[in-house]
Amino acid sequence: MYLTNEEEGMLKGEQGLVIAKCMKLLLRLGEIYGADRMIKISSSQAAGVSYKSIGDPGLEFLKGFANEGAKVKVPTFLNPAGMDLENWKNFGISDNFAEKQLEIINTFKKMGIIITCSCTPYLLGNLPRFGEHIAWSESSAVSFANSVIGARTNREGGPSALAAAITGRTPNYGFHIDENRKPNFLIKVNVDLKTNSDFGALGFFVGKIVKNKVPFFDGIKETDTDKLKSLGAAMAASGGITLYHVLNKTPEAEKYKSTSNNLEKIEFSEKDLKKSYEELSDSQNPDLIVVGCPHASISEIEYLTKKLKNKKLKKEFWIYTSRTMKMWADRMGYAKILECSGAKIICDSCMVVSPLEETNFECVGTNSGKAAKYLPGFCKKKVFFGNLDSLIEKAL
Repeated sequence: MYLTNEEEGMLKGEQGLVIAKCMKLLLRLGEIYGADRMIKISSSQAAGVSYKSIGDPGLEFLKGFANEGAKVKVPTFLNPAGMDLENWKNFGISDNFAEKQLEIINTFKKMGIIITCSCTPYLLGNLPRFGEHIAWSESSAVSFANSVIGARTNREGGPSALAAAITGRTPNYGFHIDENRKPNFLIKVNVDLKTNSDFGALGFFVGKIVKNKVPFFDGIKETDTDKLKSLGAAMAASGGITLYHVLNKTPEAEKYKSTSNNLEKIEFSEKDLKKSYEELSDSQNPDLIVVGCPHASISEIEYLTKKLKNKKLKKEFWIYTSRTMKMWADRMGYAKILECSGAKIICDSCMVVSPLEETNFECVGTNSGKAAKYLPGFCKKKVFFGNLDSLIEKAL
């Protein structure tokens, strides 16, 4: 790999031992994937935050970096933690888990990482420009950045995202390169998709077939930010997809429109939509409803507020979102209405990386294709997958 004089100096330790370690990690990664050089990044997103996910070894790894004086060079936002950092006691989190989790958070803070604890950094101020190189890690955020924004990132692991943040560099390979952003499959959507869960069902279906390739969608008539983040999140969960194109909806789709008909074609019908819902459900009777995977936007919170105003929930109903969205919900009066209905807003965390398996709930209802795919394995729970209105109906 070609390195600039500055990068050579970083590798030799001229900017400190921890930067040299990070450069060695990135150099090795670049050599594995055939990168020709390093490229500068404008932002990073750090993963490996939940104590449930990284445990004591991960905590010690992070503390080692922080104690050596590691500081990020670019704006770096943080992925969800394993609990609500301010309200964890009300959700059955043990003192030991909380102590370890807060130690992880303080370690990231020591390195200058912004404690957003969200999987939707693009809604919170970390919004890259089209074509900009970044180093993000959370699967749904990577998919959204590549596909909907048109920025450029690979799906970084926790250590490589952190190393990129500390050096301000990442190896030039994968989706940073034009050639690798071309679609491999044409997905003909022959059914009207109406809800976020419909898009999650489509994503679940496509991810299983396409794996880690690039799909091009034709036939999606109406969509918005929330639906596209649901689509990308589900595809990343079932197949590892980190880039997709939607005709007339995403910024790079027009570039590949003329060649899309030459690709291997996959049809998605009403029957496939129904089958995806069935495959993602193994029970019809949830005793806990969870929404916000990826984190709920203010639009989704507003919709829930309208549906639950002056009503009383009979089942536990948890809404996962960022601390920023919760602040907006407080200011708009949404949070008070939701809390009066019995719903609970959880910030900083995610249903998948929280210790949900330690609760007594048997079946979890969700409208997230990603969560429905992960909850049985990560949290040992049965799942009911349905649209938001059906979840509200069951909760009432």
